[in-house]
Amino acid sequence: MAPEMEKFVRQNDEVFYTASDLTGIGAEDIAWLKDRARETPRRRARICAHPSADAALHEMFIVHEKDTYVPPHRHIARSESYTVIEGRMRIVLFDARGEIEDVVRMSPPGTDGYVFYRLAGPRFHSMLIDTDWVVFHEVTSGPFDPKTTEFAPWAPAADDLGAQSDFIARMQRANA
Repeated sequence: MAPEMEKFVRQNDEVFYTASDLTGIGAEDIAWLKDRARETPRRRARICAHPSADAALHEMFIVHEKDTYVPPHRHIARSESYTVIEGRMRIVLFDARGEIEDVVRMSPPGTDGYVFYRLAGPRFHSMLIDTDWVVFHEVTSGPFDPKTTEFAPWAPAADDLGAQSDFIARMQRANA
């Protein structure tokens, strides 16, 4: 039986919630999640290990394909952390005007980047995916409230694909 039928409940094409109080994520689940991401226009997907958007703690296993656009955003009054499981990515931190302030290179254990990173303050950030896929575990506080996320006014909109490609290329050039 497919993992979705056994373990996960589809919220939408990109988001799946655990169907059990006990959640384990293995290599088969990650491969399954990559297959789901390949089917989506934004080429990303996540498994939420928490039971719902109302949970106090949110733990997600996320996959992004190379060149996935993550709109620069910041979180108001909450932190988030990432732990890389597979692949490489860079967290790009911006000032309020959109100038790059810092870059955090992340990669799995035994390589040259950070395995874990925590962002505690409300700083604009995005990510660059440096491998065909990146798989990471994200933890943040809940419940989910879209009003606690502010998207950067200077960044391309989610539906402006041409501007997104240009923006990703600009970040790539600035972080070579």
